[in-house]
Amino acid sequence: RLEEVLERSVSMKKKLDSGVLPPVQPMTVSPGAAHAATGVLPPPPAAQEDDQEDKEHARMRKGLESAIVHEKPNIKWDDVAGLKAAKDALQETVLLPKKFPQLFTGKREPWKAILLYGPPGTGKTHLARACATEADATFFSISSSDLVSKWMGESERLVRNLFEMARENKPSIVFIDEVDSLCGARGESGESDAARRIKTEFLAQMDGVTKTSSDDVLILGATNTPWDLDTAIRRRFEKRIYIPLPDAESRLRMLDINLGDTVCALTEVDRESIAERTDGLSAADIGILVRDAIFEPVRKCTRARAFHRVARVGDDGVIRQFWMPCSPGHPEAVEMMLKEVQGHELIPPDVIMQDFESALDKTRASVGPEDLTRHIEWTQVYGMDGSA
Repeated sequence: RLEEVLERSVSMKKKLDSGVLPPVQPMTVSPGAAHAATGVLPPPPAAQEDDQEDKEHARMRKGLESAIVHEKPNIKWDDVAGLKAAKDALQETVLLPKKFPQLFTGKREPWKAILLYGPPGTGKTHLARACATEADATFFSISSSDLVSKWMGESERLVRNLFEMARENKPSIVFIDEVDSLCGARGESGESDAARRIKTEFLAQMDGVTKTSSDDVLILGATNTPWDLDTAIRRRFEKRIYIPLPDAESRLRMLDINLGDTVCALTEVDRESIAERTDGLSAADIGILVRDAIFEPVRKCTRARAFHRVARVGDDGVIRQFWMPCSPGHPEAVEMMLKEVQGHELIPPDVIMQDFESALDKTRASVGPEDLTRHIEWTQVYGMDGSA
């Protein structure tokens, strides 16, 4: 085989020397053909670089547009129980400057950056949504996942684009949930270069908002661990408001808000007793407690082995006969299972105090005393109480 190859090589060389085969001419390859052949694209001209940069800019802005809450949250100040000091601070920042701009002239400028902090489930996000509803402003709801990218330098550009969009859509509110996950203390072991660059960009953008009176932009941050914030970021939040666990009056209001229009047979004494016994529960805990209690009538329907007829006003305003679960010893009890009742003929019993007793026995506080103590100590040094 090797001898054959050598013989063919010698034969072709003789033909070339004798002029039988034309010499090979060098080929001119276009950049496009070179890319197709080799997969390596030559450096683009300046115009192509600008076009590529514009496309990247548009792509990032399109991703951030998903963070804009286009529909108002429809949460009023009255839907937020308690937290008078926190609501007053937000009204000073959002509502009064719009209605009475003559009050905010010269050095009297509204707050530009407010930090809401406290244990989980105390209503920080709820308060921010109420603020967006009352302010009639563009509301950007941002989390760390919206701004962190695996590509080098893209996270900083996302932060920059976020604040550009906020200025373009002013008046606007930039709400950053769990801001500590983006702006933790610098210099910690294991911190990456990308995390440091994000913080640096945040500092620059926050400076731009807080030091420019023409920017009608409010930065709202929320965190459960304010002590984890970088000191420079903490300083740029001009107001730092502690959102504590609800007091007895607030818990009573939360009970009514969570019950809504649910039919219940609670007396005033029952309501006050529930408010008293929920001491130490967060707003989220109370919401879960009430949901558990108002589900008790549903459970009674599924467990029932007997039903009796009751007269109730239907959805059409006409008094009709419905089936309601009862004990087998009820004088009008009819032995039957839930599956035997027609869907439109079933009505659950009213929510009673016994249902709340059952729910209270199963509910546990989600916030521990150590966590509360740490928040109170941090507030005494850096913050203010939002419930005062």
